[in-house]
Amino acid sequence: MNRVISPTVRILSLVSLFTDMASEMLYPVMPVFLKHIGFSVLLIGILEGIAEVVAGLGKPYFGQWSDSTGKRLPFVQLGYALSAISKPLLAVSSWPVWIFFARTTDRMGKGIRTAARDALLSDEATPQTRATVFGYHRSMDTLGAVAGPTLALVYLYFYPHQFIPLFLLAFIPGVAAVWCTLLIKPKTLVVRQPALKTPVFGFMQYWRRSPAAYKRLIIGLVFFALFNSSDVFLLLQLREKGFSETSVIALYIFYNLAYALLAFPLGKLADRIGTQKVFLSGLFAFALVYIAFATGKHTAVFIAALALYGAYAAATDGVAKAWISNLVSPAETGTAIGTFSGLQSIAAFAASSLAGLLWYRYGGLAALLCPAIAALLTIIYLGRSRIPE
Repeated sequence: MNRVISPTVRILSLVSLFTDMASEMLYPVMPVFLKHIGFSVLLIGILEGIAEVVAGLGKPYFGQWSDSTGKRLPFVQLGYALSAISKPLLAVSSWPVWIFFARTTDRMGKGIRTAARDALLSDEATPQTRATVFGYHRSMDTLGAVAGPTLALVYLYFYPHQFIPLFLLAFIPGVAAVWCTLLIKPKTLVVRQPALKTPVFGFMQYWRRSPAAYKRLIIGLVFFALFNSSDVFLLLQLREKGFSETSVIALYIFYNLAYALLAFPLGKLADRIGTQKVFLSGLFAFALVYIAFATGKHTAVFIAALALYGAYAAATDGVAKAWISNLVSPAETGTAIGTFSGLQSIAAFAASSLAGLLWYRYGGLAALLCPAIAALLTIIYLGRSRIPE
């Protein structure tokens, strides 16, 4: 494994662990905090929507910039630094404009770093080991999503409704993540075509010249993303089924633990039997999970569904990026992954809006069955597209 998981991959994975720990410490309390300082549900939705659009537009732009300059690390370091700084900014003021600024700073950091980081991971692997490398990274990243809410639960148990110190505590793992980026020594990237300027929507030029197989894959992935709504709707369904707030957070931690434990072995499996088989199996698991949440009535059903949901995430997230990386030139990996990640972020915003509308008009059953049907349609499309791996 030491030859597959290089020192750079290990450090990047540790960086993601610390960053996700900081972010997920705040995930369970952010809606409560925002309501506490006077945000309406509508304003919270606008805040999250703007933040995700900023991240979504940033991913392809900075991914292309990373490719054109032949540099990865500066984007990684700046992106993680902005996300770290955003945590204590939330403790400075409760003025709505300031909260928007702090939240957007965090998402801007994600937009700057994501494509360059994933390209750096791809640079450290071969076509035969990429799913393993991405799986290892996702596993470590998700361990942070286990540790973060756990720490938040413990803190809020002893200091209920004291949010400001928690924002300051979240700064500590953020700083640790930034410090770890200083230890990275990436491989030299061969620049395909240096560019002095990177247009905001210049990645669309890449779409026109990109390989046909890449386009077919992205069409399928984005179609699925248009219906893959936020996990918040699953948590909302748990609340409507009678689970307490503490139980919901505990189950969310359980899901992340299943994801973290399965991401690395499923990445290795994808390298062995093929990324398409593992990815499509993950989509089938997704469909089963949403059907279970829509129709389930017993606690055991929801617990089993969340374990399966962890398997879905482990079988698709890193595997999709490995699949994309194998279809494009190494010098254009940042643009290719950034384009996908950006479209995915924007599609996710549309998906959550659609799910909210369906929930409001027709109830949870319609909002949860719609993504399940979309997953099954995506399986049929990708299964028939004959996309190379």
